[in-house]
Amino acid sequence: MLLAVATIFAEYAIWALPAILGLGWLRGSEHTRKVLLEATASGLAGLLINQIIGLVSQHPRPFMIGLGHTLIPHAADSSFPSDHLTLLWAVAFSFLMHSSSRVAGLALALLGLPVAWARIYLGVHFPLDMVGAAMVGVLSAWLAFREVRMYLPAAYRLTLSVHRSLFRKLIQIGWVRK
Repeated sequence: MLLAVATIFAEYAIWALPAILGLGWLRGSEHTRKVLLEATASGLAGLLINQIIGLVSQHPRPFMIGLGHTLIPHAADSSFPSDHLTLLWAVAFSFLMHSSSRVAGLALALLGLPVAWARIYLGVHFPLDMVGAAMVGVLSAWLAFREVRMYLPAAYRLTLSVHRSLFRKLIQIGWVRK
């Protein structure tokens, strides 16, 4: 039972992000959509930072050094910091920086706790990988909050144009916000 719960959090909880971002975009106001774009930029920045860290400093996973047992299959790549948790917390921390999305940010930040536990429990990460993910998440949220503002209007117009083209029929019948 514990293995099943851990597997759900470790491998499937991350899918809450595209669901939240997608539904928020389809139904949200202009302000909400801009917050979602910033949060997406934060998540992407976090993953980019992780890739750079992995290129500069290769850190083995527990199973790569014969420590413990791996209970789910995973590639033998660098473990520091955790990509799953970085993405989740980068978006969560980005949401927390806006009063309109703090509840969602808190919910995602709290969801990150069992995700972190599960990935350690299942043998694919060390606790320090999760600390690194938190640090990268905070850094990327801050960078997105600070730097994305100058690009946000143009990015919003472009994304909205694509949105209106893709969802024209659903917008017409009122299922998706214009």
